[in-house]
Amino acid sequence: MTDNSSRLLIVDDDPDIAAVVERFARKLGFTVTSRDSGRAALAVLSTLKPDVVLVDLQMPELSGIDVLKAVRAAQPECQVILMTGNSTVETAIEAVKAGALDYLAKPLDFDRLRKLLVDVRDSIHRREQMMAIDAEVARTTEFEGMIGRSPAMQELFDSVRRLAPHVRTVLITGETGTGKELVAKALHAIGPRQARSFTTLNCSAVVDTLFESELFGHVRGAFTGASGTKVGMFEHADGGTLFLDEAGELPLSMQAKLLRAVEYGEVQRVGSLENRKVDVHVIAATNRDLRAEAAAGRFRLDLFYRLSIIEIQLVPLRERAEDIPYLTARFVRDCAERLHRPITGVAPSAERLLQQSPWRGNIRELRNVIERACIVSDNRILSERDFQAALAPQRAALEKVAAPALAGDVPAGLSEDPHLSNAQRDHIERVLHQAHGNKAAAAKLLGISRRSLYRWIDRLQVPQ
Repeated sequence: MTDNSSRLLIVDDDPDIAAVVERFARKLGFTVTSRDSGRAALAVLSTLKPDVVLVDLQMPELSGIDVLKAVRAAQPECQVILMTGNSTVETAIEAVKAGALDYLAKPLDFDRLRKLLVDVRDSIHRREQMMAIDAEVARTTEFEGMIGRSPAMQELFDSVRRLAPHVRTVLITGETGTGKELVAKALHAIGPRQARSFTTLNCSAVVDTLFESELFGHVRGAFTGASGTKVGMFEHADGGTLFLDEAGELPLSMQAKLLRAVEYGEVQRVGSLENRKVDVHVIAATNRDLRAEAAAGRFRLDLFYRLSIIEIQLVPLRERAEDIPYLTARFVRDCAERLHRPITGVAPSAERLLQQSPWRGNIRELRNVIERACIVSDNRILSERDFQAALAPQRAALEKVAAPALAGDVPAGLSEDPHLSNAQRDHIERVLHQAHGNKAAAAKLLGISRRSLYRWIDRLQVPQ
């Protein structure tokens, strides 16, 4: 038998019946294990991970109903068939209520047993085949690392194909985890500069005082610590593409200089009087509403207009749930291969859970949850419980940062509503206390950048 054969656990204190059923099930392609008591069966349950358990109703110590309930509690996806020599209507009803697949009287009707076992086996194989098919669909519909068969994703792929040969400046907007960097890389990869450099600057990771040096470089002695000349990101990307990730985090003081660099192709190193010409395509990405930021005076309107000559808006995962099976199949396959785990499918109840989850972190959250489930699960078919366990840490984190209201592109757990300012101030204080004053850790708990946290601390006058 292969490692992927279906697994049957027989639990019966009659060795003759166990031997007959074992021979019968092996011919149907099952890997079979037998135990002569309920306790012995439950002892191997977690390591054996059976797909189906055939258990005698009347046994010493633990009854078949007790074993049934224990199996269903430990492994909800495992099917249980009860068998007994003293069949009653009441016992059959009790068995079905407890979650039994069926209830067989002894002597066993082997035609009926064959149908039950074959149905379980074929159901498992169907799940594996569906996973393989979905993974293949994901492969054939993949576009520059992005997966999606939904109308929204197909429209996105078409837009990228049309725009890539022509655009010099693009603004990509969308919630965190929607794949903004993948879109930026696709625009570069199929555009006229594909052979040149693709340079990334994460604007949320740069200290405000170093922004100008990072973008435009500096000359030796320009400031304390400038022991040599440094080439900035614009010069480094000359002839290629510069990707400004989290562009909404740009300090207001830097935005006028960035506008000039984008508009005129000129940069000036810190400490130098010389203008240098650069030829750079600029792609900016943000999860903020820059129109609202401009209206609030936190982002230059002229820079927004310059960056958004072409704007690409990404749809959150919850609005294209039809893509979840294909993303799931791809991520499960990749994780199983990387982790060397024999995972071949996802149970129907687990698929429903994934379809119904809100995915506030979008594709990134889905991928992380699937990877966590693959790491912790010993099952060949990932169960609903596997994903519930994988979702728990992220759901707990969201609960910690949950606030009375949410608003559009405002960071999770925070709102623009002035009536909520006291609650929000208390909320941030609690998170800072939880993080022992470490603002980087607090920002991570809140799901925002460190610069955003400083902005909220200042806006709400949070005591430090």
